[in-house]
Amino acid sequence: MQENYHKWHSPIINREIEMLVFGYSGRPVILFPTSLGKYYEAKDRGLIESARWFIDNGFVKIYCPDSIDALSWYNKNIDPLGRAYNHSLYDQLIEKEVLERALYETGWETATVAGCSFGGYHAANFAFKHPERIHGLISMSGAFDIKPQLDGAYNDTVYFNNPIDYLPANFNAALWNLHIILGTSTQDICLEQNKELSRILTEKSISHWLDIRNDVPHDWPLWLDMFPHYLSVL
Repeated sequence: MQENYHKWHSPIINREIEMLVFGYSGRPVILFPTSLGKYYEAKDRGLIESARWFIDNGFVKIYCPDSIDALSWYNKNIDPLGRAYNHSLYDQLIEKEVLERALYETGWETATVAGCSFGGYHAANFAFKHPERIHGLISMSGAFDIKPQLDGAYNDTVYFNNPIDYLPANFNAALWNLHIILGTSTQDICLEQNKELSRILTEKSISHWLDIRNDVPHDWPLWLDMFPHYLSVL
């Protein structure tokens, strides 16, 4: 499997970012790590190996950037609204420094975004904010309400990074072109949030697949089974 390591200084967040890229061609997939996860998490946890067939056959090229959760949503040492602001910078970083690179390298006009657990939040939030540049969304046990990370603080930056809040009033026509998969299970701690997001999408007549699996907990074995299946669907 072709693997490349990248490290650069991001002018947007004024610090170094690392990323692993797997594959040589195909539709670009930006794969976000879980809470506080690093760029190598998907490889170490076997998620990349689960998608080997798609990568080796040139169907997808997977980009695994670092998160900055420790500087944003999980940084309890700064003001809650500062956490939201830092995440807004991360959104810009992904758009300008990761997505742009992925589209340029692969020659595609749109990418797929994916993630497990808190990575599912990142994927969904990015897809709903930039639907004209996204083909597919794969969320595995995602959480979509960021307010619990903010100690009761709220402003426009929080609103526009909280899909449960802004999606009902978002009428960007590109939303109706998204291919959306919400994977969860009956034992998933994020089951209700997936049902709620599905309800919002249904009310907006946005096509999606809510895949609820039986008796599997919120953990890597579930996601290792989901990821190649969802890639095959897309």
